[in-house]
Amino acid sequence: MNTTTSSSSDGAHGIEKSPALDPKFLPLGRFFMDYERRCSQSPDAQPIEIALEGTPGVFSRWRGMLATGNNPDAEALAYLQHAVKFLLWARGGATLYLTAPVYAQRHVAALFHEGGALAFDAGLMSRAFERPFKLHICAANELPDETDRGEKLGGHLDGCRLGFDLGASDYKIAAVRDGEAVFSAEFPWNPVVEKDPAYHYRRIQEGLRQAASHLPRVDAIGGSSAGIIVDNKIMVASLFRAVPPDVFEQRVKPLFLRLQKEWNVPLAVANDGDVTALAGAMSLKRNGILGIAMGSSEAVGYLDPRGRILGWLNELAFAPVDARPDAPVDEWSRAPGVGAQYFSQQAVSRLLNSTDIEIPRGMPLPERLLKAQKLATDGDKRAERIFETIGAYLGHTLPLYRHFYDFGDVLALGRVTSGHGGEILIATAHIVLQELYGESGAPFQLIVPDERSRRVGQAVAAASLPPLSVT
Repeated sequence: MNTTTSSSSDGAHGIEKSPALDPKFLPLGRFFMDYERRCSQSPDAQPIEIALEGTPGVFSRWRGMLATGNNPDAEALAYLQHAVKFLLWARGGATLYLTAPVYAQRHVAALFHEGGALAFDAGLMSRAFERPFKLHICAANELPDETDRGEKLGGHLDGCRLGFDLGASDYKIAAVRDGEAVFSAEFPWNPVVEKDPAYHYRRIQEGLRQAASHLPRVDAIGGSSAGIIVDNKIMVASLFRAVPPDVFEQRVKPLFLRLQKEWNVPLAVANDGDVTALAGAMSLKRNGILGIAMGSSEAVGYLDPRGRILGWLNELAFAPVDARPDAPVDEWSRAPGVGAQYFSQQAVSRLLNSTDIEIPRGMPLPERLLKAQKLATDGDKRAERIFETIGAYLGHTLPLYRHFYDFGDVLALGRVTSGHGGEILIATAHIVLQELYGESGAPFQLIVPDERSRRVGQAVAAASLPPLSVT
């Protein structure tokens, strides 16, 4: 994968630093920065500390501040809710340990009650980690220590391999021989509405068999998929949202294990965001990478400065980025202001509605994206403003992500970053980062791979996941 670092624009496309089609956007990163500056100046500020336990015995830690001591105000409560929600989707955990003032304890507890603002989030964490979600209030000296645990991801290039990348509007398949892709293709599908997982299994198998025909043999299979994947088991995935819960448990959860049994080769599947980060690390030959794939949804992955995945969820499609209370609502979680509505085909569709571009009723999201991209390529200023707006979202949000992740490079790819519209998107993000946040707010590089890698690079990287033998 050849990569280039995109440069900032001189404004030739009328690029604006604020979201052109969404002027009410309130960047959560800016809200955090302003609130924490207030905390640093308040004599009444008190610490808040959180530990999250996903895999039993494995903990992550985070520390923040509340400016108001024991007297809550609206900003303090908003800061609490946004921070807790972001941590749940970034780190993941079925048990949350909290050290905080009494009012903060009560507020967080209410968020998780039935009907509370984070009840959906708690339910998803329970499903992902297969145990009831629990909140523990504890003293600072009782908070569990962070676990220094991580593992290397992929990078195995030997032998004849198949790789797949499952998205909501298409899936990609690659055949790789000794590190060189000899075949790659994209296949349209519509998994979200299918109630019978036989559809999903059959379509994946069709792609794998086509790719396998380009190899003398198959030594291993690696996969990238939206959703929460644990030990090759699908714990939670919006791709299968139409499948009834009992069928999901019996036939979706072990779907990749069934694939492995049928092909009888080593198989490994990882979250699509982590594979995005892996693709960047393999190309750039360095670590500390946050990968963001903007496709049917937003997929995010992270390799720490030591080149390890940390067992975090990195499901930032459901983490907040917009602090306004009336932000656009995610169709699945029903949460306002989360990443899926800002960095995906969903964002393009939503912003199309803010223009006078005529779109047939019922046109699918991938076709809406293609129409917007074609219009942008043809110089249509209305379409260009869609990609300027998403670029402004990205420029404002990357400092928020840097608040929770230690990275030196951001790799941006996916269908939304393709073509001329993608160039406008990235150029706008650079302008926002440089002019509004400067070096201290954006101590990282935003990197874009070549066009082909943006579309199928994850399938190629996924092929490198499994070792050929256990050592």
